[in-house]
Amino acid sequence: MNRNRSASLQRRAESLIPGGVDSPVRSFRAVGGNPPWFERGSGAYLYDVDGNRYLDCIASWGALLFGHAHPAVTAAITAAAARGSSFGASCPGELELADAVVRALPAAAGIEMLRFVNSGTEATMSAVRLARGFTGREGVLKFSGAYHGHADLFLVEAGSGVATLGLATSAGVPAGAVFNTHTVPYNDLAAVEAVLEQQRGTMAAIIVEPVAGNMGCVPPAPDFLPGLRALATRHGALLIFDEVMTGFRLARGGASERYGIRPDLVTLGKILGGGLPVAAYGGRRDLMNLIAPLGPVYQAGTLSGNPLAMAAGLASLELAAAPGVYEGLEAWGLEIEQGLVQAIADTGASARVQRVGSMLTVFFCAPPVANFADARASDTRAFARFHARMLEQGILWPPSQFEAAFFGTAHGPAEAAALLAAARSALGEG
Repeated sequence: MNRNRSASLQRRAESLIPGGVDSPVRSFRAVGGNPPWFERGSGAYLYDVDGNRYLDCIASWGALLFGHAHPAVTAAITAAAARGSSFGASCPGELELADAVVRALPAAAGIEMLRFVNSGTEATMSAVRLARGFTGREGVLKFSGAYHGHADLFLVEAGSGVATLGLATSAGVPAGAVFNTHTVPYNDLAAVEAVLEQQRGTMAAIIVEPVAGNMGCVPPAPDFLPGLRALATRHGALLIFDEVMTGFRLARGGASERYGIRPDLVTLGKILGGGLPVAAYGGRRDLMNLIAPLGPVYQAGTLSGNPLAMAAGLASLELAAAPGVYEGLEAWGLEIEQGLVQAIADTGASARVQRVGSMLTVFFCAPPVANFADARASDTRAFARFHARMLEQGILWPPSQFEAAFFGTAHGPAEAAALLAAARSALGEG
């Protein structure tokens, strides 16, 4: 597969942009080779600058549940753009999208009010600030390998791009910024309880990806989320579900609905914006009323709630409300999971598949992956070989063992057949 123009653009980019990329995992440093540069997307496919077509299993890192350039989303964005891209003031789209979110998530997530921001990092950072303002405490408990954005307080044993690059944390983060951040293994309730007991009365929040997606797809153990809910309540800490990735993906009401757990605060992103930069944090009215201008917890943003993002988000949530969307995604995901499991068995590859809904990872290890330590025990060289072979067959797989693959409604029978055939071939080459 010829990718000469992509390689040329990458070389030029490296003289202007650090690493030639605006987000580290795009660099392909974990898997080798040059990353493709894309000029358009349609449905389940991306097309690079050299004219190659790829079946997209990244979906803008989970943001595109309905594929690239969905007519309803592009029409909404086009109409909004014709009226103006940003007002620096309130627009009706903010109210419409807020109402759609509250109607979609109330019973599951307990959202009564929310505030729009521009990125998942802003949402998680703001949610923690709100938790600290509400409780009067400073401690935050997170899980090893979980990535909640690049705010200073979260860059302690973070997953995703940080794990891919082999960094335990980030340079430039003051020791004081992470002094009150406590990290324990995912799926380990005993470790959570031990920290809460040791730090009794100091913990403002427990923040968790209800399904981990930044150490690969790692589902919660059956007792994990209920246990977190009980422990947070007992110790007076707020439970924050970081659903930037899982919100509107695992169910219309996200992981909160899928697992039947009601957090105190929820962060949303990705699908919420239909591919445009938007995120949100929300929760009970008494919590959200602490945010300026009503209360003392300050947060602001010039482009927050901009009309383009609101239009794309509203169109996406309307698509998500259609009958059968999530049943179809579950059935397609199960077909891929079973096909990959069979291919692994037939080829004798040392690998395993973990899936929740339309999130999936092929881990190159034999035992189940329940936390970041398990994920890091994977054979990343074997993963890099798998990735390269998939790419040569026109399958764009996440370029990191520690990133989940994402699928959507644009993936159908033809895409399933192509994906499984390519994976069987890639796994069989050892």
